[in-house]
Amino acid sequence: MLTFLMIGAHPDDMDLEASGLAMRMKEKGHRVVFLSATNGNAGHMSMGREELRTRRLKEMEKAASVFGLPYDTLDIDDGYLTADLPTREKLMRYIRTVKPDVIITHRSCDYHPDHRACGQLVCDCSYMVGVPLFCPDVPALRKAPVILFTEDRFTQPAPFRADIAVACDAFIERKIDGVLQHESQFFEWLAYDGNWTEVLNSKSHEEAEGILRSQLRRRFMGPAARFPDRFPTGTQFGEVFQIDEYGGEMTEEIRQAMEG
Repeated sequence: MLTFLMIGAHPDDMDLEASGLAMRMKEKGHRVVFLSATNGNAGHMSMGREELRTRRLKEMEKAASVFGLPYDTLDIDDGYLTADLPTREKLMRYIRTVKPDVIITHRSCDYHPDHRACGQLVCDCSYMVGVPLFCPDVPALRKAPVILFTEDRFTQPAPFRADIAVACDAFIERKIDGVLQHESQFFEWLAYDGNWTEVLNSKSHEEAEGILRSQLRRRFMGPAARFPDRFPTGTQFGEVFQIDEYGGEMTEEIRQAMEG
C-alpha cells in the first residue's frame, strides 16, 4: 500500500487538481490524505475572517465525505502562508507523521503567494525530512517521498511538464460533486472575483449549480486535450503531474499505481 499526501494552499486546491487521482488510488487500496495549509479565511467579498473560516472548514468536511478521504488543515490564515522556519517545522512534523510515499502540491511559480509558499515549503522539506536533528521530536523518514506538482499555465522559469497522466473519467461526477461542496468559493467568491455573470445572475441555486457543473466539466477536460499523447485513447477527463527533482526517485511501482 502506498500513501499519497496532497498538500494544497487552500481548501479546494487539491480537490480541483488531484481528487480524481485521490479517488482512483483509494479504490486501488492505497492511502490518501488531503492537507490544506491555510483555513481559506480570506476568499470572500462580504464575510468576516472568523465566520468564513468556520464555513470553509465545514465545506472541507463535506468534500472529504464525498471523496471518502481524510482532509486536514494546518489552520494558517489565508494570505499569510510564508515559507519561514516555523511553518516549515509545522509542515515537517505533519509529513513525518503521515509518512507519505508521494506528495502532491503546487509549483512555486504560481500566481498566488500562498500557492508559491506551499510549493516552496514542500521543497524545503524534501531533504530535511530525513535529517534526524531537524525537528527531532518526530522520527525522520528513511526514504524521501516522491514530489509531484499539479498543472499550471505559467511559463517562467519553465512551462509545466506532464510527466504523469491519470485518466479520471470514472470519477468525474464525484470530483465535481466534491468540488462544489466549497459553496462559498464557487457560488460566491470566485463568481464575484472572476465576474462569472451567468452564475451571479442565475435565478436559483440549482441554476447556478448547472452552470458551474458545465464550467467544471470543460475545465477538467483540459489536460487530456492539452496532452493527448499522455493519456489512453478516448480519455476525456484527466489530471497531469510534473515530477520534482528535489523529491525521491519516481519508481515503476508508483508510476504503475497512478497511471495503470
